[in-house]
Order: sequence, then C-alpha cells, then structure tokens
Amino acid sequence: MATTNGTSNLANGNGQAASKDGPIETTYLLVGAGPAGSALASFLASYGNTGIMISAAPGTAKEPRAHITNPAAIECLRDIGLQDEVYHNATPQSHMQHTRWCHSMAGEEFARIHSWGNQPERKGEYEAASPCYHVDLPQTLMEPILVKRAINQGWKIRFDTTFVKFDRDSSDGPITSTITDNLSGYTYQIRSKYLFGCDGARSQIIRQLDIPLVKEPGQGLAFNVLVEADLEKYMKFRTGNLHWIMQPDKPHPSWGWTCINRMVKPWHEWMFIFFAEPGFSDFKIRPSHDEYMKRVREFIGDDALEVKILDASKWYINEIVAERYSDGNIFCMGDAVHRHPPLNGLGSNTCVQDAFNLAWKVSYVERGLAGPKLLDSYSGERQPIGEGIIRRANQGLRDHAGVWDALGMMDPDVAVRKKQFDEISEASEAGKKRRQRLREQIDYTSHEFGGIGVEMNQRYESGAVYLKDEKEARRPPPTDPVLQYQISTYPGARLPHAWINLRTPNQPNISTIDLAGHGAFCLVTGVGGEKWKKAAEAVSKKLSMDVNAYSIGWMQDWEDVYNDWSRRREVEEDGCVLARPDRTVCWRSMGMREDCEGALLHVVRSVLGLES
Repeated sequence: MATTNGTSNLANGNGQAASKDGPIETTYLLVGAGPAGSALASFLASYGNTGIMISAAPGTAKEPRAHITNPAAIECLRDIGLQDEVYHNATPQSHMQHTRWCHSMAGEEFARIHSWGNQPERKGEYEAASPCYHVDLPQTLMEPILVKRAINQGWKIRFDTTFVKFDRDSSDGPITSTITDNLSGYTYQIRSKYLFGCDGARSQIIRQLDIPLVKEPGQGLAFNVLVEADLEKYMKFRTGNLHWIMQPDKPHPSWGWTCINRMVKPWHEWMFIFFAEPGFSDFKIRPSHDEYMKRVREFIGDDALEVKILDASKWYINEIVAERYSDGNIFCMGDAVHRHPPLNGLGSNTCVQDAFNLAWKVSYVERGLAGPKLLDSYSGERQPIGEGIIRRANQGLRDHAGVWDALGMMDPDVAVRKKQFDEISEASEAGKKRRQRLREQIDYTSHEFGGIGVEMNQRYESGAVYLKDEKEARRPPPTDPVLQYQISTYPGARLPHAWINLRTPNQPNISTIDLAGHGAFCLVTGVGGEKWKKAAEAVSKKLSMDVNAYSIGWMQDWEDVYNDWSRRREVEEDGCVLARPDRTVCWRSMGMREDCEGALLHVVRSVLGLES
C-alpha cells in the first residue's frame, strides 16, 4: 500500500476499486466527518497523507452544537494556516464579552460576568498564554472549513455512507471495512492499513472493539431548540453569547425548567438549551412544536416579536470516557471516546487536539521516521486529557446549582420559589445573605467562563516525552488549575508563547510557537547555544528528517522582544528546549553539554520509538 498519498496503486485516484469484485484500497479510512474526523483529515493532509473519509450524515453539521473555539484548538489550526479563516467566519471575541443571568432576554437582568478572555483584570494572563484568542465558531461553520481543506488536499469524502463493521486478522494487519451507501443500499468493502473511529457518541467502532467505557451517573435530559428571532435591540447593552434564563416566580413545564440561550449568529439566530428540572426521569418525552414555542416566547419575554423554530432535538447529559483510545492500528477520538455537556466549551476543542496529537505520529511512522510504538503514546497521552475534560464539563454544570439555589429555583412549589426569589430584593438579613450567596456563586462560574487553565494546562506523560535528564520533579500545579495556566518548558507541557522579532524589525511580531510545529521537530536555544544548532543540523541529516533550530536572545536569530521568552524558558541561555511537531516540549537541557549531538540524537530517537 502507498504510505504517503493514502490510496493504493491497486485503486484509481478517485477511490474506485481496480476490480469490480475487489475492495477499494486505501492507507487511511476515516469514519466520521465531524470536528474530530475533518480535523484529522486536514492534519494528515498537511503531511501529504490522504485517504477516504465517510460519514453517515447527509453532509456537514446542520445543528450548531459546539461553538466556543479556544486558543488551544486555534493554535492547532494555526499550524496548517487555517487561523485566519476561522477568525473570518467566527463571531468575534467582542460579542462574547459577557455571560448573563436574567428573567428573560427582553426583561430584567440578575447578574453578569466577563467571559472568554474579556475579563479586564485577566487580559494579561490570556495574552501570555497564547497568540490566539477565543471566538465563537459554531460547528456548522467549523466543519465546512475543515472538510473543504481536506478535499482540496486530496481526501475523498463520501456522505450518506454508513460504516457497518470491520474485519482484521491481527491488531496490526490489514483492515477490511464493510460500508453501505445509504442512497442506493449498495454494500461494498474498503481495505485499509489504518482505521480512524471519529464516528460520534454511538460509535460502531468503539462498540465492535469492545473498549470499556467509564460511566458516571448522567445529569438528566436537555433539549436544543434552534430559533430565529431578531433580538438585536436587546443586545446593545447586554452583549454576550451565553444567557442563563431563570423564572423562579413562574410555573414551568418539567422538561423546560431553566434555559441557557446561546447566540449562534448575532443577533438573530439562537440555540435555546432547555434543562429539565432536577429528578426528571421521563426520557421518552417529546414536547410538541407549540410547547417549545410557548416556552421560547416565555424566555424571550416579548410577545410581539416574530419567532421561528428551525429545529429541535433532545440529548442526555453524559459523563463518559473510554478506558483507552486505540487498539493496534485502529484509533478513536472525539465523541466516540469522550462524552460530556458543553460546559467550559471543551468539546470540539478537545476533538481538534486529539487529531493534532495523532496526525504527526501516524505520519512519521508511515514515512519510516518513527517506530510503531510511537503510536502507543496517542492513547496514553490523550485518554487522561479526555477523562479530565469530561469531569470538568460535568462539574461546570454542577457548579451552577449554587446560582440556581440563590435565585430560589430549586423548590418544586412555585409559591415557595416566589417567596425565596422575592427575598433577594428585601432589605433584611435574609435578603443580605441571599444576595451575598448569589454574588459568590456567580463569581465561581469563572471556572467555566474564565478557565484558561483547564484549556491550556494539558500535560503529557508517555514514551514520546523524555524525562530522564530532569533533575527535579515537575512543579506542583497552580493553586487553581482550572483558572490558572502554568507556563512551563517541563517536558510534556506545551511550548510557551512569547513574542519575538528581528533585531531590526521589518515585519509584525511572531510567536515562539510559530517557529515550532509545521511537521517538524524544533530546538530553541539562546546566546552561547551555537553547538545545539549544529547538533540539530547533524541529527537532521542522520535521521533524514527536519529538526529546525533557532536561537532567541541578544543578537541572535530572533530577538526576545519583551524578554518574555527569557522569563518562560526555564533553561539557561546556552541550554535548549526541544518541541515535537505538535509543539509539545519533549526534552530540554538546562545548559550546554559536551555531547550535544549524541544527547540530541538519543532523545529524538527515543521520542520516535526507535530506541528505549
């Protein structure tokens, strides 16, 4: 089979089998064209690897499910030149200024909090973390960007095509997948070297692999109602993309207890996400169009406004993660392996990062630059991340219970709720305590809307990270690892961002992360580190691969514009930091060494699984 273009010479370039009776041949078969699948195809294509991607859906997403796109994911897309297209299509950060709590969209507001990097007191933290920033890019817009990139780079994509099953004789042997065209009913086979399961929460591939799922009790039922309603006149002084709507003083249907209204397109398209009341267990319920419309109008609070429901669906609030993400030459990612509510905006972002982690590893193995055991590090690195994000997302929802309680939402009796809600307005000791509790609970939701730590603090421990030269243990995590990002070059961390430029600037500043990635290893050193650069050149030749090397500092290749790199590198000027193609720090030397070339060669070979 071919190892670069993804389709075997036994098949035509358009993905058709050379024989009517034989299977279609391809190196890569990718099942699912959502954020995980389309991102993986795009990242693989950046290495010259193409194949076949199928999806049971009729096209890209029709519902704007995921939407918050965070710097960690945008850094991955920046690596393949998609950052500008993301920013162009997304709703800008300025429209994400606040998260609000209110009685209705047109009515009174209870509280608000700055969100997604718009916090005045925290702007420096966000700017230090990444050259990228949060935007609101609905899944309906993200998927076409990624699918288009994959197609333009040579991937063959078939929608309305269902994956039925796979067969293989061994964990690393050829995989024969049975596929059905949904339109014609025609069933055929695709034989591949790799199979990627990006096929969502009902993943047939995970099911057939019989990979155990770690399940915690779910948090009930929710409904997505996509609505067209022009609310621009209400948004001028209420700017924000998330609006919690609570009406404790009014009766409510059990399935529509409270709501978070999410901006899809400012300010005329919205996703009303209804949450059922605590303890609600009628999972078979299907509200009618009129019931949805009545509740939407109550939450908007303007009976004269024209409202149109575009779509409605229900979903379960899951807390599920797969025990492992891979089995031999089959790899799974995205919702197939981690399922959780959209709190903290971690869903599609984690999918993109799953794909970014895997793409370079598969590509290096296929080019003969790495040993097969490099692929084992994918599950070892990404599964703990998935486990962490499903817990954080569910905890983010649980964290809102304090706000609900302070506003008097929790009692089933409307009279009791109204009394508690009215209490918050009283000039009494009880009113004072309730207002104080509301302020405290609103502040605590910053763990969701200001969680730069949980977005960026991902740390890897695997054979693809070299720790043997570290003399000290990793620093303890920040006091609050959800809110606070710990910038570090300790192996396993992301390469720190710092602005750099030429000594005589004739271009905009670039980030240190722009030196790294782009399919290559990157070594960063400083004054006195010339031997490291020569070592990188020698190792590149010996291994027939790119190990790019740059010096940052006084009179070096790049100037440390704000001296941020010197504060963040954690090594001496003549030391070095080595980053993998996914910009993960995989090794560092605190200072100069006599055996620069030998040390670097050993480390790179070890990271690539070429030696123990």
